[in-house]
Amino acid sequence: MDTTSKTRLWTKDFITITLVSFLIAFIFLLTVTTITEYALEKFHASQSYAGLAASIFVIGLLSARLFVGKYLEILGRKKLLYIGLISSLIISLVYFPVENLSLFIIVRFLHGVGVGISFSVIQTSVLDLIPPQRRGEGISYYSISFVLATAIGPLLGVFILQYSSMSMVFIVCTAVSLLSILLTLPLTIPEVELTNEQLEEMKKFQFSDFFEKKVFPISLIMGIFAYSYSSVLSFLASYTEEINLISGAIFFFLVYSIFIFISRPFTGKLLDTRGDNIVMYPSILCFATGLLVMSQAANSVTLLLAGALIGLGYGNLLSATQTIAVKIIPRYRAGLATSTFFIFVETGVGIGPFILGYFVPIIGFRNMYLVLAVIVFASLFFYYFLHGKKAYKKQITNIHENNSV
Repeated sequence: MDTTSKTRLWTKDFITITLVSFLIAFIFLLTVTTITEYALEKFHASQSYAGLAASIFVIGLLSARLFVGKYLEILGRKKLLYIGLISSLIISLVYFPVENLSLFIIVRFLHGVGVGISFSVIQTSVLDLIPPQRRGEGISYYSISFVLATAIGPLLGVFILQYSSMSMVFIVCTAVSLLSILLTLPLTIPEVELTNEQLEEMKKFQFSDFFEKKVFPISLIMGIFAYSYSSVLSFLASYTEEINLISGAIFFFLVYSIFIFISRPFTGKLLDTRGDNIVMYPSILCFATGLLVMSQAANSVTLLLAGALIGLGYGNLLSATQTIAVKIIPRYRAGLATSTFFIFVETGVGIGPFILGYFVPIIGFRNMYLVLAVIVFASLFFYYFLHGKKAYKKQITNIHENNSV
């Protein structure tokens, strides 16, 4: 067999699944950044209900992850992917006639379920399209799709609200959902053939059938980082308005994305060749420093420097921890491991604004970012005891084994 084909990363299927992932994430971020304002104006909702209309999407997404992780290999990956994508298309059309806030919130929940199904299938399947020896590099490139969506989705959402109407947002969602379905038609998704013993194990109803306990430590660490990063996603606009740096905020996520683009190819290869810690420790320090700089921002240059450091930090932590999570489990439980990992991440992003929102009126934005910088820095020690120490021993063992060969 051709060795090159076994290590080739940029195959047709890998490119296609990365593009579809971008489109799904784009829909998520486009709606999340516009729904609150729409609920306030269209339904005259209170701030709490308008926030619920936005955040319940994440609850739907998490609900889907919980069950898809268990049934992914039983029902079949491509079948579930089509269920997710087609339901997302239908829900995008249902947005138009809704005139009731309660019904609108239900629609948002169902949209989150559809996106959650699609994401769960894609984020598991892409692992089998990446050569094992290039897994860190492959996940780094793949996860850039979400980085792009983070930059383009909110930007387009704000642009549409300024120059058009929410109907245009729903039209874009519908068109993108249809495009996602068309792109997956020729896509070959690797299916896992379960043995009778594995099938029986996956059909059981116990805790291990919905969560992969082996990835709890690294997922918990990433959940803390996601919680801290939610402060940037949710409060950047309010913070920069308070300190009169709105002009700098416009370019914040652009700088954030650029530095992820620059660093991801290198950090992915480092993770594959030099081990986990060579990426994790510097990334944690960069993220903590970025939050510290953000807490002291006095001009646009300082704010954009914070964006660059957070991009180098959090942007690489997300792909590195996902790589670590999938390296430690058998292939047939990859769906459970992936769903477990992202449940922690999305829970951190979801509950972060809710909890932090209670403290902002008391301590202010600057002190909030300062406290979060300390929490992220303290996570260095947390990471060391939960994974870093073990990763170092494994790396030393591998070096000795390679030297003895």
